[in-house]
Amino acid sequence: MTVTPLTTAGQQLFFSPETGAWKALKPDVSSELDEAKKQQTLSAAASAREELKAVLLSSLQMQHVVALAGSGTSLGEINGPSMWKLWDHCVNSNPDTGADKRTLTAQAQTVIGQIGYDVAVEKENIEALLSRCDAYLQIKKSAEVETFVSASKAVILKECSAFLDEADESKLASHRTFLHRLSRRRVRDSRMKLFTTNYDLCFERAAGKQGLVLLDGFSFTQPRQFDPRFFLYDIVRRPSTGDEVGNPLEGVFHLYKLHGSVNWDRATSGDIEIKSDPKPETACLIYPAKGKYQQSYVQPHLELISQYFAALREPNTCLIVSGFGFNDDHLSEPIIAAARTNPHLRLIIVNRSVDDLTSRPKEPNRFWNALYGLAKQGEDVWLINATFSEFAEMIPDLKSLTPAQRLTRDIKSLVKPT
Repeated sequence: MTVTPLTTAGQQLFFSPETGAWKALKPDVSSELDEAKKQQTLSAAASAREELKAVLLSSLQMQHVVALAGSGTSLGEINGPSMWKLWDHCVNSNPDTGADKRTLTAQAQTVIGQIGYDVAVEKENIEALLSRCDAYLQIKKSAEVETFVSASKAVILKECSAFLDEADESKLASHRTFLHRLSRRRVRDSRMKLFTTNYDLCFERAAGKQGLVLLDGFSFTQPRQFDPRFFLYDIVRRPSTGDEVGNPLEGVFHLYKLHGSVNWDRATSGDIEIKSDPKPETACLIYPAKGKYQQSYVQPHLELISQYFAALREPNTCLIVSGFGFNDDHLSEPIIAAARTNPHLRLIIVNRSVDDLTSRPKEPNRFWNALYGLAKQGEDVWLINATFSEFAEMIPDLKSLTPAQRLTRDIKSLVKPT
């Protein structure tokens, strides 16, 4: 009798919409299996890896490649703050104490009681707590709640900035691999567009370490100010012969930080500038709260979310979603709509627990249900059960292919099976 595992988190799997089945990429071949069964399992895994590689190769050759990176890309070895860690540091007097029982600060205890937040029902959720604080302040003025919200924003800004050690380059290895391989597309194709909900500077640092150029909507002069016109600019290499025709520079991509960044500061004039240490009250961030949807329609976030909507509507587009939990409705709804209405969209979802979230969810999520339903119907929706770092290694390096491999790749892209 086959026993279904309680969880597949941490296993490398992918769901193929063409066969409607999960396939193991690195199966656990136990010593209990006989040699024939073991070889059969290993052969099936090798075939699955080749199938996934072919899918990723064809995806990178699509005219438009778009990526959406969520908070999961900054967890793991990078040790970025999780939502639980932000709660721990905002609410508890003894954060980061392992398995020890936490104790609420006097300030947090007062505020939680004042706004009627039930931890037993709504869980230890910093987003829900700050949302309740915002709602409370809309109808009643409270110095205690205002002070707590301001202090929490300062903690969030600090925690999302301090974890990234400039001296430790190894932590950004996955980000560097991810950017390196996605940015090595043909220069005649459109630039890769990377959207992220993260406040941190992981992608900026990773790009800088390997000489990649990112266009983030800020001017090239000091002080660097946000102007959406810069998304329309590009960089070309002008030949030394004096010929006026230039060629697009390799390794250039667009970066859109949908919820702001730890180094964005809103000046008194209203301009958004790049600064190394903005104050919490002037930092241009959409802090965790249910009001993200409304805040997304204030500049510069309005421009960034507009670019996001437009990218999902483009034909011949591959959208790669990694480390995103589909908990933000204003970003999840457009993905589901695009998967249903854009006939030329390929959607690749990467999450270390995607099998659990779709096949046996502990808590219902309509977006995961919709994605799984589309994949099972045979739509071009691929689900990969892997971490961000594991997926970065799965992405094929286009320029490392031999001439024979490139020829085979091009023939396969032209010849469709009958």
